Amino acid sequence: MLLQYIHIIFLPHEAIYFVKCTSPSCSKAPPQHDAATPVLHGWDGVLRLASLPLFPPNIMMVIMAKQFYFCFIRPEDISTKSTIFVSVCSLYTVKLTHGKFTWTVKRKYKHFQELHRDLYKHKMMAHFLPLGRSDSEHQLKLRHKYLEEYLNDLLENSFCKNFHGMLEFLDVSALSFVSDLGPKGLEGSIFKRSGGHRIQGLNCIGHHQFCFRWSKRWLVVKDSFLLYMNRENGVVCFVLVFDPEFKVQVGRAYTDTKYGVCIQNFTRNLVIKCNSYRQAHWWSHEINRLAEPCEFLQVQRFGGFAPPRENTLTKWYVNGSGYFADLADALEQAKEEIFITDWWLSPEVFLKRPATGTYWRLDQILKRKAEQGVKVCVLLYKEVEMALGINSGHSKRTLMDMHPNIKVMRHPNHMSAVVFFWAHHEKMVAIDQSVAFVGGLDLAFGRWDDSQYRLTDTVDGSNSAQDPKPPEPEEVNAEDLKNNTQLWLGKDYSNFIKRDWVQLDRPFEDNIDRTEVPRMPWRDLSAALHGKAARDVARHFIQRWNFAKIFKYKNIRSTFFPCLLPKSHSTADALPFTVPGSGKASVQVLRSVDRWSAGTCENSILNAYIHTIENSEHYIYIENQFFISCADGKNVHNGVGDAIVKRILRAHSEQKKYRVFVVVPLLPGFEGDISEGGGKAIQAILHFTYRTMCRGEYSILMRLRERDEYITLCGLRTHSQLSQSLVTELIYVHSKTLIADDRRYIIGSANINDRSMLGSRDSELAVLVEDEERIPSIMGGEEYQAGPLTLALRKECFRVLLGADSEPQIDIDDPISDQLFFVGWNTTAKLNAKIYDKVFRCLPCNSVHNMRELKEHSGLERMCDTHPQQAKEELEAVRGLLVHFPLNFLSEENLLPPLGSKEGMAPTELWT
Repeated sequence: MLLQYIHIIFLPHEAIYFVKCTSPSCSKAPPQHDAATPVLHGWDGVLRLASLPLFPPNIMMVIMAKQFYFCFIRPEDISTKSTIFVSVCSLYTVKLTHGKFTWTVKRKYKHFQELHRDLYKHKMMAHFLPLGRSDSEHQLKLRHKYLEEYLNDLLENSFCKNFHGMLEFLDVSALSFVSDLGPKGLEGSIFKRSGGHRIQGLNCIGHHQFCFRWSKRWLVVKDSFLLYMNRENGVVCFVLVFDPEFKVQVGRAYTDTKYGVCIQNFTRNLVIKCNSYRQAHWWSHEINRLAEPCEFLQVQRFGGFAPPRENTLTKWYVNGSGYFADLADALEQAKEEIFITDWWLSPEVFLKRPATGTYWRLDQILKRKAEQGVKVCVLLYKEVEMALGINSGHSKRTLMDMHPNIKVMRHPNHMSAVVFFWAHHEKMVAIDQSVAFVGGLDLAFGRWDDSQYRLTDTVDGSNSAQDPKPPEPEEVNAEDLKNNTQLWLGKDYSNFIKRDWVQLDRPFEDNIDRTEVPRMPWRDLSAALHGKAARDVARHFIQRWNFAKIFKYKNIRSTFFPCLLPKSHSTADALPFTVPGSGKASVQVLRSVDRWSAGTCENSILNAYIHTIENSEHYIYIENQFFISCADGKNVHNGVGDAIVKRILRAHSEQKKYRVFVVVPLLPGFEGDISEGGGKAIQAILHFTYRTMCRGEYSILMRLRERDEYITLCGLRTHSQLSQSLVTELIYVHSKTLIADDRRYIIGSANINDRSMLGSRDSELAVLVEDEERIPSIMGGEEYQAGPLTLALRKECFRVLLGADSEPQIDIDDPISDQLFFVGWNTTAKLNAKIYDKVFRCLPCNSVHNMRELKEHSGLERMCDTHPQQAKEELEAVRGLLVHFPLNFLSEENLLPPLGSKEGMAPTELWT
């Protein structure tokens, strides 16, 4: 039952005393009773004027004195023969308790009458306290006690306490006693006006009152949002989250409505209509009172929506293997909700490998949880199909066909939203709004990898140039995998620069010949978080989901796509489960969003990047899929590169040691044959990358004037043996990570370019993690107090990239020492690049400056083909994965797309 027990206490000290005159000259005579109706008139008490407190004459007022309300009639209207009647307790404040929930309602005497009449119609009143006329002064004084006993008696009856009139009288709905939604808050019946959306395209064109539609709804105000719902069927129609634009205004000037209240946030001006001026101000006051403590009303650090959350359990991941495995286990723990948003989602991707069945396949996990009653909501980027082949339509159909509890929305509608170039790029999973996963990893093909970065799908997983010929792959039955040994099934085995994904509706057919073409390893970083930070991530998803629902499905009045409600942060610390291996730190959720993407504006990721760089003391380490920065006020606007230059110049002027490590992919992730120039898209991204690094007046190295002792720019490469042939491939760096001073790091989905950083373009999500604990370490040859999580992350990155496990002489403890920077890092990167160029004649490389040299270079013999044994011996000297980024590649060419090409006709913002 909805109401198990409610304890009611009347507060008689707030009773209203109405003083009326019965003089023949006064029209305010008491009403007559209708004996046929059970009434609660209160005109049966008498109070003499002499017993009232004294007030200045000739004033009619309503005041509060000693917690009593008095309404006085002017003395000149009262004759010496007048009798003053007083209505005792015309307005009652009722305090209610239900379990841990307490709330108050204010009810006039007539409301008790109305409830009484409604119940009387159902013949439920015979054995309850009679509410007839009171004839004695003693009974008047005890009336509030009678009413208290009357309501408590009603609530002991199963019919009465679930009677719709009783629930409305007590301001109770299906959402009143949901612990995770926080305190009960404020509820009541209102009339709301249609329209008011602040996003283009969501309102009626006209603004005349005839364009408005008024609907009766049930308004619910919680500690960080409000909603209105249909009282008849319980369907939530709209959710308005509290944000810095939140305000409540009363009056015709703001509402064009008598007794109107306007409730405003970033996305909507919601207008409700009240019955009186007093009721309108009461709603305004109570909504503001409930909203005032909400931290989402303030703009937080870096201009973000969420504050730093101290003592948050969090965990970082390098590569997809550990991330996917922990995510799979967390999904198994879901009891209520699973929220997923991705740029690309492959339903058939396996989260644990090698797959020996379909149990850990993503679509099967979600289906299993949906069958258990878990609500699964998936929000996907709706791509421009002519430009991208990620086939989000297939993903949506596949998932929604599995179970009614799985709902999938795609956004945006490009024509109606007038959004053609920008994407929803964030990657996030939230489970029961208690645990969240964020970072650079889509739940998609090609993302799973580990620190071995295999180029071939061999049985034993080894990855050296001495591997024997891998066995010929057998046809894999996607439903019978008990003998499977492959890690990447079907289209999961990929090399998207060689060939982009196609025919994703046939997921278990190979996209490339795995016996001839090596896969492209995928390097990425992600994070798990718990508690309030996870609630912040879920709140972001909910904001986007509800926004997309209104924008795309505002005319669908069913519950097919439900409105989602953010859980209260007051219950966030009660974790139903935790991710193993998590540690505590301060975590702040950051994002890039705009009105088109989430209905609000924010670029806190960019602000956090710049702040972290400017305030770093010893070093920054950057891994990113893109490196397009250095603002010129024309083509590029984000200032990440400028902050790097300023910080290095400050270190130089102060003569202090400072290091900048940058790791990016050697080629952009577009299909194209680099031996023929790589295609227009690859060249366009290379143009802006080189413009950031080393070419032109705005580039970092040109502005530093050869002060290369501060910064190093690298990519990653590895090699193996495939079908008895030596092969090499770049490791695709898809990370979006910044580490600073062994004390803080940023992990997210945001690339270093304008698309991700400005906020007005792609939507992104990230977390800034700051260690609160300290452990002894070393920095610049001196003792140093490092953060345990950040130190472990930085050392894991350095360990793999430098091959420190196989080279014990490499000391990665001190990240800014000359030994590590010049010998361990730069010398290794230079030597590895030289070996790969000698053995494979890799592209891109520093020896090719123009298209003519590129053509000649492609025709040269390769040592790996002509002298394979010698090539193997040369490759034994390769250490780790680092190679210097080839800063001179095609330096004599203009890499911008020709104006006549389709890439050249695209706006510059598409590439930056």
